[in-house]
Amino acid sequence: MNVQTLEETAGQLVAPGRGILAADESFGTIGKRFEAVGIESSEESRRAYREMLFTTEGIGEFLSGVILFDETIRQEASDGTPIAQVLERAGVIPGIKVDKSTVSLPLSPKEKFTQGLDGLGERLPEYRELGARFTKWRAVITIGDGIPTRGCVEANARALALYAAFCQEHDLVPIVEPEVLIDGDHSIERCYEVTEWMLRATFDHLYEQGVELSGMLLKPNMVISGKEASRQAGVEEVARATVECLLRSVPAAVPGIVFLSGGQSDLQATAHLNAMNSMYDGLPWELSFSYARALQGQPMEIWGGDVSKVEAAQKAFYHRLKMNGAARSGSYSEEMEQEAA
Repeated sequence: MNVQTLEETAGQLVAPGRGILAADESFGTIGKRFEAVGIESSEESRRAYREMLFTTEGIGEFLSGVILFDETIRQEASDGTPIAQVLERAGVIPGIKVDKSTVSLPLSPKEKFTQGLDGLGERLPEYRELGARFTKWRAVITIGDGIPTRGCVEANARALALYAAFCQEHDLVPIVEPEVLIDGDHSIERCYEVTEWMLRATFDHLYEQGVELSGMLLKPNMVISGKEASRQAGVEEVARATVECLLRSVPAAVPGIVFLSGGQSDLQATAHLNAMNSMYDGLPWELSFSYARALQGQPMEIWGGDVSKVEAAQKAFYHRLKMNGAARSGSYSEEMEQEAA
């Protein structure tokens, strides 16, 4: 493990004004999103879509990294350039999702466990060869009647820590993603409680595995009301609950926290990140973004698989990146959305 390499890459990924695009949707996930906007999902349509995003002019100004899917990191752009090189030329660091998705937790079918540790040590050198410099692994925690259980929290926290240790052994920065889902009718207080529990368990296991905290990034959910909750917390309330929860759970040695959008709208995700950065000063870590839908929703809809719509879709993608780039310093405002419109 080369700690200096890990720290340098982690630092670049949370550089001021920039964040990460999660473009690592599995075949099933991107298939559903394509279907919703009338695009047929094929190897070629997925390649064309991601090439459209990655070749948007000026993305390196607001994007530090992109998380790729296994298929994508092996693909080439239409001019024959490997996708990882397309990103590097734009000043963006290529990363790779290395988990193998979730299964129902044995004996607790309402909960999930993430697979992918088998053979991980053998897969990582190949990903490095293909251009990846960081990785991602997502654990999923559901809030519901009697869940999460301790068994689910501990199993997923341990898997996250083992994954991170494997990656650091190969000089790849691990993004550790313990996601408490927004699905459900739970309160923001219940989300806080479960998020703190999951984060504490995760960092306990990271410590036990000898993971170098200065060479990793955390990708958590925001502390937010469940989607079906009767009372929806406001922007400042979400920002305050999230940062206070992180201050109680995340060691200062971690260089950055890159939030997932987790079912929030694109405007919500930007507003929440902005509020955190404008309300708090001098936090021990950078607060950044690693959004998927909140960056891609509008561009995907505009593109719809139509070559003639590429420019308009790229314009929308660049705009969302710019808004989140502003939210990194707490300087975003709703007026900025109107000006662009």
